[in-house]
Amino acid sequence: MSVANRPVHRPLSPHLQVYKWQLTSVMSLLHRATGIALSVGALYLVLWVVFASASPSTYAKFQAFNISILGRFVLGGWLFSAFYHLCNGIRHLFWDMGYGFEIKDAYRSGWIVVAVSLAATVVSWIVGLRLA
Repeated sequence: MSVANRPVHRPLSPHLQVYKWQLTSVMSLLHRATGIALSVGALYLVLWVVFASASPSTYAKFQAFNISILGRFVLGGWLFSAFYHLCNGIRHLFWDMGYGFEIKDAYRSGWIVVAVSLAATVVSWIVGLRLA
């Protein structure tokens, strides 16, 4: 076999272990993950409607899960997913208009997205628990 026909042993695409993690790449992965979480959360809402329409006892079981620690963790994660996905989507709209491509601007807007998402989640929980 000639040198030109010899197979080259190298990865077909770069792996995550090769690259240094950056805020922009982590936020891109988190945006995709929160999109999936929102889809699963939509199924959770469908399940809520099904339990609510079945009988009062099955709905009570569903509500008992919702007020448990695990249930609140699930609902809080879903709420954070909604705010993060919304804020990061707005950030992408600005990118679509041509703003915020400088590295310092991308990092600043990234941290703003994280901060606003966390703050909106906490405020929503405080308001929601006070109204309940």
